[in-house]
Amino acid sequence: MDIMFLVVLSTIFLDFTPLTAIMIVAMSLLDDVPIMAIAYDNTPVSEKPIRWKMPRLLGISAVLGLFSIVESFGLLLIGMEVLSDPLEQEFFELVTQTQLQTLMFLQLVAGGHLLLFITRSERWFFLRPFPAVPLYLAILFTQILAILMCAFGWLVEPISLKLIAWIWGYNLVWMFLLGAIRLITERFVDYRTARHIRSLELVNQSLEAQS
Repeated sequence: MDIMFLVVLSTIFLDFTPLTAIMIVAMSLLDDVPIMAIAYDNTPVSEKPIRWKMPRLLGISAVLGLFSIVESFGLLLIGMEVLSDPLEQEFFELVTQTQLQTLMFLQLVAGGHLLLFITRSERWFFLRPFPAVPLYLAILFTQILAILMCAFGWLVEPISLKLIAWIWGYNLVWMFLLGAIRLITERFVDYRTARHIRSLELVNQSLEAQS
């Protein structure tokens, strides 16, 4: 979904295609490995049956999706700015639009997989329970493969290790931002839900007292 919005926004406002067809296919294949490993993750399991709180889940997902688009589109704008300045091109080692496409490919692969760490539990991603070994290895393997693809030019235009490091630094900063956004959103939603329940209880008590 984030990819679709990024491509649409980039095409409309920047007249630039951020991903090639082969990149989209490669991203889909790389995403399949961690998704299959999610079933083996170490996450808290309720001892009692629970009911899916779909409005809550959809609301939090929408907020994270929105800020994920901001993350990707923001990096694309930075990349376009770098391409317009020779000094910045030399500093970041980003000189062509095809390299910018590779940059966006790596950001989307890394950012999407890091988002799994953010959403896998109700706490900060660096607190227990830690990811299960199969999930951790699946994400590690796909990220190493994506880095090698970008460094050696497998199916994409090669970019420098320096630029790869900048992309990862950008993603790690956003990992903490998205983690904070998720916690804030959950607390807001839970507070609204709790306040709504208290209001209903108060109304019901008033009605019972009148009767």
